[in-house]
Amino acid sequence: MKHIYQAGISDITFLLLHGTGGNEFDLLPLAKHIDLNANVLSIRGNVLEYGMPRFFKRLAMGVFDMDSLVEETENLYLFIDEASKQYGFDRLKVIVIGYSNGANIASSILLHYDNPFHAAMLFHPMVPIRNLGKTDLSLVSIFIGAGTNDQMTPEDEIDELNAMFDRAKAKTTVYWTSHGHQLNKEEIDQAKLWYDQL
Repeated sequence: MKHIYQAGISDITFLLLHGTGGNEFDLLPLAKHIDLNANVLSIRGNVLEYGMPRFFKRLAMGVFDMDSLVEETENLYLFIDEASKQYGFDRLKVIVIGYSNGANIASSILLHYDNPFHAAMLFHPMVPIRNLGKTDLSLVSIFIGAGTNDQMTPEDEIDELNAMFDRAKAKTTVYWTSHGHQLNKEEIDQAKLWYDQL
């Protein structure tokens, strides 16, 4: 997978997963704002949609290709393991930061694997997949940033995803703004406050 790795001076590693049409550079300023000292592993989506990188295919807006989602979820999970060996970071101290499509595949990993991350910051995610067996997320803290005017992610999607994480025993915080689907300073600042209290 195309990616960049930046070594920090912390035992924390941020895994950055961009939104549709983004790339591995998009979330670097956000990561530095949250913690200048963390290592950073930022990955470009493995799938192209009309030339735009994504982390899995979709059939239409908001309609995911489930075969692609499951396949790319496994590919990404295995890549994180390989990268931890290649770069020497602590696999148990990985915190994923995902936006939109990146948040969706991060959520898919959380719903497929027991305690795959130390923590997760998910900005404007949707429910990626349903009807899976329950995973154990009792060691994972999750921050969800959501907007009441987000036309891409209805409020009930956030509520359902939050309930799924709750059933898996994750420690979940949902922060609502009045904004739409775009990342905004209010939720980023709130995510930093949340992170500082981990």
